[in-house]
Amino acid sequence: MTPYHRALVALTMLLIMCSAHSSHAQSFSIGLRGTGAFPTGAFAETGATPNDALIKGAKSGFGYGLDLGVSLGMFGVYAGFDRINFDCETSSCTNNGEFKLQGVSVGAKLMPNMMTRFRPFLKGGVTFNTLEGVYGGNSSGNRLTTDRAPGYEIGIGGNIALAGMLALTPQLRYVGQNLKATIPGVSVPNTPSNGVNYFTFDLGLSFTPPYGGVR
Repeated sequence: MTPYHRALVALTMLLIMCSAHSSHAQSFSIGLRGTGAFPTGAFAETGATPNDALIKGAKSGFGYGLDLGVSLGMFGVYAGFDRINFDCETSSCTNNGEFKLQGVSVGAKLMPNMMTRFRPFLKGGVTFNTLEGVYGGNSSGNRLTTDRAPGYEIGIGGNIALAGMLALTPQLRYVGQNLKATIPGVSVPNTPSNGVNYFTFDLGLSFTPPYGGVR
């Protein structure tokens, strides 16, 4: 079993245990979010040709995600899913290039108890993402894929209570990981890892079932 699958199994068991012990768990929530992503570092640098660097030249992109969480008073655990499409600079990817990132994250949250409709939080976790790149168009361009290496994310945000069981959940995250790229049919010995780092601004809507409230 890969580290990615072990992490998913461990988090699933943890969420089940937290939900089962309802006398300790404060709430369970599920949310959907839209994501604006902004690459940084080597991932955003431009190159003269695709061979200059396999993963390079990314521009801002958009995507979506799903979040599951269990609150344990001031602390909580969460699991997330991300899918983001980055555009690519013409100088690096020629015509109609793009990067598609997809993966999951697991981690913990710190959420101070406040007697207001706004509840801020800090979060940090481990990510398991893969990246697919296309150079020169979807039909005839070159493609690359990466391994699914563990990375990390840190973030800050808040829950803004709305009517009933809904809340608005804006957050700002930084995600970092090093991924190895491969091109089908091309063998490159000792392929180096490339930094795939970016910021995101997420705006989501979360739902907390009525049975998940404070007990």
